[in-house]
Amino acid sequence: MRMFAQRLFLSAAVLLLAGAAQAEISVTSPFSRASAPTAKAGAAFLTLNIDAGSDKLLGGSSPVADKVELHTHLMQDGIAKMRPVEGGIPVTAGTPTELKPGGLHIMLMGLKAPLKQGESFPLTLNFEKAGALTVNVPVQGPGAKAPMAEHDHGGHGEHSGHQH
Repeated sequence: MRMFAQRLFLSAAVLLLAGAAQAEISVTSPFSRASAPTAKAGAAFLTLNIDAGSDKLLGGSSPVADKVELHTHLMQDGIAKMRPVEGGIPVTAGTPTELKPGGLHIMLMGLKAPLKQGESFPLTLNFEKAGALTVNVPVQGPGAKAPMAEHDHGGHGEHSGHQH
């Protein structure tokens, strides 16, 4: 009986781990803003969802920039200041994680060329558990606050249904 209980416990543990490994992260509403011709930095915005459990966005990379960093805006002495996010951005099932202007966002540091309205670029997001996920980011006008409706295709193009 003890051997049966051990096998049952191990089977349940394997199933739980397999279920956790199948959590899917989805990216919706990605967009960026056009940059000035001499700008060395840009930003990307999007919403992250996970269907089960939790994960953490640790950073990313893109061919349009030398470096990708996670940032937030903080109010300090009545002045909004941008600061890097330490330790990543948590993503929890049931609660969309919004990266948006004036809040959490992705900084594109060392732009290799200006971001031009109407173009798009790949952005690879690196998660603690799920690993890498690449999304296509459309570039909006300079003051865009949200993605244009016709560009919101679930945020992962050919990666739709991608499971981690």
